[in-house]
Amino acid sequence: MTPDAVATDSAGPLEGLRVIDITSTVVGPLATQILGDLGADVIKIEPPGGDALRKLGPARNPGMGSLFLALNRNKRSVVLDLKQEQARQVLERLIEGADVLLHNMRPQAARRLGLSYGDLASRHPRLVYASASGYRSDGPLADRPAFDEVIQAGSGISGLFVRAGDPARYAPFIIADKVVGHILASSVGMALFERERSGRGQEVQVPMLETMVDFNMLEHFWGRAFDPPLGEPGYSRLLTPSRRPFRTADGHVCVTATTDEQWARLFKAIGRPDLAEDSRYSKMEQRSFHFAEIFAQLEEALARKTSAHWMHVFDEHDLPNGPAPGLEEIFDSPYLRDGGVFKHYEHPSEGGLISGQPQVRYSRTPARMHRPPPRLGEHTGEVLHALGLDEATMAQIQSQAPSLRPKA
Repeated sequence: MTPDAVATDSAGPLEGLRVIDITSTVVGPLATQILGDLGADVIKIEPPGGDALRKLGPARNPGMGSLFLALNRNKRSVVLDLKQEQARQVLERLIEGADVLLHNMRPQAARRLGLSYGDLASRHPRLVYASASGYRSDGPLADRPAFDEVIQAGSGISGLFVRAGDPARYAPFIIADKVVGHILASSVGMALFERERSGRGQEVQVPMLETMVDFNMLEHFWGRAFDPPLGEPGYSRLLTPSRRPFRTADGHVCVTATTDEQWARLFKAIGRPDLAEDSRYSKMEQRSFHFAEIFAQLEEALARKTSAHWMHVFDEHDLPNGPAPGLEEIFDSPYLRDGGVFKHYEHPSEGGLISGQPQVRYSRTPARMHRPPPRLGEHTGEVLHALGLDEATMAQIQSQAPSLRPKA
């Protein structure tokens, strides 16, 4: 990959909007990074010790871990100790000029800092105030701590593994944080659109557990979509233990079918056209009860020849198919590399880095990286100066953050 300079201009659809980001870890920073990719000026407020995620993953320099780098491009870092009254006054000044405030604190913590929607709404009537916490704010669990694993388990994702014949486990990616982060960002966009009509801001809450239950159950209502029920919950095809990439003579391959006509072509492709005549498999209504048997037939057939052979055959039959690469192989994919999924760029302090890129394509107002992930407090002086604070006040604010004090 040829190194690229970080773009210095931004013409994204949110250009001109300012976001105050009081988030940490994954769900909030992902949401604000999406807004930053789309052109918003995101000011990331960090405590003196920084976002906890700064310490996670491989790093060339302290506080610049790999996961922080992946979640915090297109932001300016300002360190404020919000336990200090003077820092809270500075934050109030920043909110005055902002369009969005976004946090992922528990409701009680936000109230303690004077940052609940009730604290701010009357003074900032156009503010879109968005938050994501573990549970809805008006329920009995509102102030319980929650992280991705807790939400995965509570939303039924771990139970799906059990239904599929495996021990209870978590998905090997941060699915709850990432899904909720994307929904949080899109919800902010909807509230900003409504503000253009009404001239008024509003509060946007995205409770993680409730959001992930809704996300998870969409296809798994199944028999419980009816009252009284017509059966148990759970989409049988997805819970079949053998639903996985199929082993071939030299690796694995993925192939799938949905319609009756596609299944007939798939049976023909593996040399079993007779299966399309079997009443158990020929029609969608019956097929949903026999996926274990169908997948067993596919497993037996595909094990005999190579992945390349089968992908060629499936292409000839116009069937959805593809490889099943490992993580390392993802980086070697010519298709992904040529499509700009990964970007190699030079960071001012961290050197050469590889980053993901926004993949939503806007024809006139492209999303892009226009700022590299910031060092802790990198923009504190710049932002305070823009507020018109005098040098003495700026020095006092910065002295409250040990990470920003001049080294002896």
